[in-house]
Amino acid sequence: MKIVVLTGAGMSAESGIQTFRDADGLWENHRIEDVATPEAWARDPALVLDFYNQRRRQLLQVEPNAGHRMLAELEKQFDVEIITQNVDDLHERAGSTRVLHLHGELRKVRSERYENLVYPRDNDLNIGDVCERGSQLRPHIVWFGESVPMLGKAADMAEKADIFLIVGTSLQVYPAAGLMGYAPRHIPFYYVDPRPQINYELGGMPNLRVIAEPASTGIGTVAALLRKSPEGG
Repeated sequence: MKIVVLTGAGMSAESGIQTFRDADGLWENHRIEDVATPEAWARDPALVLDFYNQRRRQLLQVEPNAGHRMLAELEKQFDVEIITQNVDDLHERAGSTRVLHLHGELRKVRSERYENLVYPRDNDLNIGDVCERGSQLRPHIVWFGESVPMLGKAADMAEKADIFLIVGTSLQVYPAAGLMGYAPRHIPFYYVDPRPQINYELGGMPNLRVIAEPASTGIGTVAALLRKSPEGG
């Protein structure tokens, strides 16, 4: 029984990581256009590096929450694959073994020119830090306006799902928000979010169950249902 899980910022909010967008449209007190676009990198790379250095430092100070641990625990009974919009590594640190990062990874950096040169990184990244071929290193993050290299693989995962679980995402950021549209329509869908927003793709699913709870409790609710009825009903 394959469970495909799509997670968003709400998944990590209970670990203390600020959600992607606040109501005021700022991301940790920055306009997204100033820190998360190729244009921002070209205009002020020092600001972009400082922003991601701060986020990396924060990530190293937080821990997976109960929701992350419960998803990892599901692997003992089910075939679980996680597609995450998050750039943190809290799923992996909780014990999940198959995690696809749609939007990159905060604890990695890559060459600005040679995208296949990717390196682990926990300390600050600065102007002048270069790859083995002499090109400036940048955050290993998919910025707004850039293609999403892992999207095809994520769509393939969704197509093979027997159960689709969505956790902590507003379902407003595409193309990730459309991934459930690749899954078979007849399978069970669970949507865990304290403020669920049903988008076009999810609204058309006949077997949708909405659990208006945060990840730390909502995933437990889903896990209990799945263990009671492995078919997910």
